[in-house]
Amino acid sequence: MVTDPKRRGSGAKDLRPTVRLEDKKGHELKLPGTDIPAQYFLPAGAIVSLQDSAEVGVGDVVARIPQETSKTRDITGGLPRVADLFEARKPKEPAILAERSGIVSFGKDTKGKQRLIIRDSEGNEHEELIPKWRHVIVFEGEHVEKGETVVDGEPNPHDILRLLGVEPLAAYLVKEIQDVYRLQGVKINDKHIEAIIRQMLRKVEITDGGDTRYMRGEQVDRLRMLGENRRTEARGERPAGYQPMLLGITKASLATESFISAASFQETTRVLTEASVRGTRDGLRGLKENVIVGRLIPAGTGLAYHAQRRGQAAFSESDADALAASSAIFEEISVGEDSGE
Repeated sequence: MVTDPKRRGSGAKDLRPTVRLEDKKGHELKLPGTDIPAQYFLPAGAIVSLQDSAEVGVGDVVARIPQETSKTRDITGGLPRVADLFEARKPKEPAILAERSGIVSFGKDTKGKQRLIIRDSEGNEHEELIPKWRHVIVFEGEHVEKGETVVDGEPNPHDILRLLGVEPLAAYLVKEIQDVYRLQGVKINDKHIEAIIRQMLRKVEITDGGDTRYMRGEQVDRLRMLGENRRTEARGERPAGYQPMLLGITKASLATESFISAASFQETTRVLTEASVRGTRDGLRGLKENVIVGRLIPAGTGLAYHAQRRGQAAFSESDADALAASSAIFEEISVGEDSGE
């Protein structure tokens, strides 16, 4: 069995257990069709199934890697996992994902770390220093795609969003959450989880303000950002650049545009103080804030009610504009008549 590097002596901590294949003459074998040596790096805890100098054939088991199983098999044991996913927490020892698509190679090791290099088709390289006690699950010469796991562990949702985008992240979160409930036979429709994930992905971060009113680093609602970019492009100006953000459900609730909804959740004093100082206006567009003030929610039969109110408001505004325009015309006529007299 391969000993954990943390438990080895000082002289053996930097050793990298490896199984190499040689022919009968002692020459190192290559992988078929390549110049890559046939060698396998073993992680801590791996159980070697062969003796040194043993003869092996294609398909023979060289080593076995024990897989950890969940000790708690009831629903309460999986709820902390669900909480971590909904709060978008970073795992303690997250998996390392490939930053680009390309061929894997290993460079010169440093003290306590191994150098993993990914070279793409254009010759660009990305280096990653990985602790030697971490289990690298790719081999020399292997082709990996961007976002693929290269070091074993639990993926960081923020890395999935950064490398793969919104849809792969949403699919990953739905799958991981459903796995916990399906373990006990609890059936939940995906749409309920997807509705929560949609709120977690509602915000974007501005990377380039362009000709809009937003500044770099500002966090803006995604729909508001898209609307601002459409208006900016219609004027022939440069739109803003942005990248999606993943917020935990607690932060997402506090970051809502409705200060009534945010104040009813947590940090009521701070939310109300900031809203009063900024002079924030609540448009009452969500379900929660409408329930709090005693109005029909904008869903179901309430849709017609709110559509009618918006129509009346728009009609009132158009009437006010028309009245102001007619008043201005009458004033001009009156001034002209007075000057003519």
